Parts: sequence; structure tokens; C-alpha cells
Amino acid sequence: MANTLRLEIVTPLEKAYSDDVAMVVIPGVEGEMGIYPMHLPVMTEIKPGVLKIVKDGLESDFAVGEGFVEITQTGVTVLTDMAIVESAIDERAVERAIERAQAALHHSEMLNAEEIATTEAALEKSLVQLHLKRRKK
Repeated sequence: MANTLRLEIVTPLEKAYSDDVAMVVIPGVEGEMGIYPMHLPVMTEIKPGVLKIVKDGLESDFAVGEGFVEITQTGVTVLTDMAIVESAIDERAVERAIERAQAALHHSEMLNAEEIATTEAALEKSLVQLHLKRRKK
């Protein structure tokens, strides 16, 4: 169909989403990017943020992590290290994860560079989830 795109969101653990959609908004490294059918082919990086899907006039959102997106005229494939639909986010668990990460970074003299980078990435992904969950309230 020329008026839809095939959207695939894939993580290392699962195919988080697969369906035909009207449009997608991705959190690109250079800003949000709206994608409609017949888009010019592009391959780019995504950053942690909210991925918006419009299907049948309804919007659904995923919290996504870092990754890559391939865009063709008929489809969008997102490869990311995290993709969580808003309804599956446990706000209290995310708050606890943020507290742990902030506490670890507060005592960063006990961490090596790799541990600091990993903790900062986890904190960023947790903050995206919390933002999405609270935005929907």
C-alpha cells in the first residue's frame, strides 16, 4: 500500500513491533524525524527518546534506546538496544533505577570509565521511560 509504511522495531531480545503504520517519528541524533510513506531512503542513528507511531489515527509511543534506523520508501526498520511500549513501563521501578544510577554516579571515584559510561547510558534510558510515562498521565 502506498499510504502506509511497514514498521519493524527490533531489539537484541525481541521484535518489539511489526505492523503497517501511517507515519513514524523517531528521535534521531540530529533531532526528531517524521517519516511518511515514500520517504527518501536514509540510514541514520537514533538516540534515547520517544518513538511515536501513528496508525489508524491513533498514536502509540515507545521509549527507545540508542540504535540505528533504515528508512525506505515502503518501510522503517529500527534496530535499538531498548524498546518499551508506554503501557509496559513500571514507573516505580524506573524511579528506583534512576536513584541507583544517580547514587553510583555520585560516587564515581569508585567506578572506572566503562562503568561510568554504562551507568550514564542506563540513567538516560531510565529518564526517557519516566518522561514518557509521566507525559501520558
